[in-house]
Amino acid sequence: MDHSHHSLAEDLERMLATQTSRRQSLRWLFASAAAVPLAGCGGGGASGDTVASTTTTATGSTGTTTTTTTGTCSVIPEETGGPYPGDGTNSNGNGIANALALSGIVRSDIRTSVAPGSKTAAGITTTLKLQIVNVGASCASAAGAAVYLWHCDRDGNYSMYASGLTSENYLRGVQEADSTGTVTFTTIFPGCYSGRMPHIHFEVYPSLAKATSAANRVKTSQFTFPMATLNEVYATTAYSTSSRNLASMSYATDNVFSDGTSLQMASVSGDPVNGYVVTLTIGVSL
Repeated sequence: MDHSHHSLAEDLERMLATQTSRRQSLRWLFASAAAVPLAGCGGGGASGDTVASTTTTATGSTGTTTTTTTGTCSVIPEETGGPYPGDGTNSNGNGIANALALSGIVRSDIRTSVAPGSKTAAGITTTLKLQIVNVGASCASAAGAAVYLWHCDRDGNYSMYASGLTSENYLRGVQEADSTGTVTFTTIFPGCYSGRMPHIHFEVYPSLAKATSAANRVKTSQFTFPMATLNEVYATTAYSTSSRNLASMSYATDNVFSDGTSLQMASVSGDPVNGYVVTLTIGVSL
């Protein structure tokens, strides 16, 4: 994910001067249709902000570096933060649940709680690499933006909320995007609980300094994983409960992903023994 964006602005300017592609036009049409909110807690569809992207290659003394965004960059759909955001907007049994206020929450490895918690989440090691791009700036990498991310553990429980976990905060963390707009988290593959397809929640903030209050977030959304990966992970003994839950659900019946997953389906490589690498490009307007 160490993509250079040298000369990206020049290439994008030329790209935007060309005739709009059929694929881009279709995305605009789909985005307009998806703007109507879902009846459930899933929120709306993709935004109408869509910008053509390109690939640039720079060659120098250090070799060749390629920056790529696929097809077009579109604003990822706004989705519910769910009942367990831990961003200060609701309460648990101990009062306001706010991971953003915790010392040490800005971290890459989110498997172990920071104080006052101490527990570590068990599961298959998973690396998340999310590239944030600014749709409002011709798909430029959103260097300096920040991401707060959270998800359930292997058993489908959320730290800060589940019984016995209200003092824990594992599988929650904040990262500042690097020069390529990328944030990287080390975590475990989430489980599947009854009623929802497996997913990861996140909020995007304009900067790390503003990632201390949910009032500053510019996007709340979720992403998910290919069925082939889910079936492979949940075939392992430790995730057997997830396998049973997944069998009764589908993307089509999920109250968030039933309107489509084109902008929220992550790419996954790896295996249950060596772990997984999950990548996704996330378009926002900053």
